[in-house]
Amino acid sequence: MTGASHYLLVLYIKEQQQSPPIPPGEIADTVGKSPAAATEMLQRLDSKGLVSHEPYNGATLTCEGRTTATDLHERYVTLSWFFRDVLGLDTYEQEAMQLAGAVSADVTDRLTSLLLSEEEPE
Repeated sequence: MTGASHYLLVLYIKEQQQSPPIPPGEIADTVGKSPAAATEMLQRLDSKGLVSHEPYNGATLTCEGRTTATDLHERYVTLSWFFRDVLGLDTYEQEAMQLAGAVSADVTDRLTSLLLSEEEPE
């Protein structure tokens, strides 16, 4: 996953768990980067209009950022499902997090169709 995609997905998930803004240290811990690196990425995402970043307070997804992050989250959920149920990976969430930004919507749509067809009773 690209750095930007990873940060957007993490922000999306964190915003579902707690009220924004999400502190930069918490974001840094989750993405496995230093606080300085996280702040730099949040500033870049802010300049692109994807997040609203307030130094020391944290970051909040903008409407455009939320739209992008929602799409990434859907891909993440589908990949997690596939890695867990089909491949039997113990690290399915980490694997899905790494690939969510690299897989097209077409691929995840096809995976979803495949997974749903496997669930239907014969």
